[in-house]
Amino acid sequence: MQLSLYSDYALRVLMALAAGNRQLSVDDIARRYGISRNHLAKVVQRLQAEGLIETFRGRGGGMRLACPAEEIGVGDVVRRFENLDSFIDCFPGGSGCAVSGLCALKPALSGALEAFLTHLDAYRVSDLVPDWAAFVERLERAA
Repeated sequence: MQLSLYSDYALRVLMALAAGNRQLSVDDIARRYGISRNHLAKVVQRLQAEGLIETFRGRGGGMRLACPAEEIGVGDVVRRFENLDSFIDCFPGGSGCAVSGLCALKPALSGALEAFLTHLDAYRVSDLVPDWAAFVERLERAA
């Protein structure tokens, strides 16, 4: 399974905010990761709507985590940012299938998807950066 850029960017933002344990701007994060500011801004807006980050306008504005990184589950973030209903056509939201109900593809892939998400549920955003100091240093050098 391949995550969308949307999920990838959401996790990157959360990791950067957790590692720095300080307020950062969209521009800061986009520059450090070398990614599109416009795409990142859309992800940040969604992270705020989901209650995962807080944003602040004006001079000195930016964003920070809305709760400790230890409380943000990676599986939960992926579930919120991925469209898992259309993983394959015979899932709800897919375009349908001529042999729906006559094959075992749906339960096989559904089980694989659930195993994938269950594995991610074992991780918190805080687990994604084992060496906080090195992570922050690398992001600072990339900027």
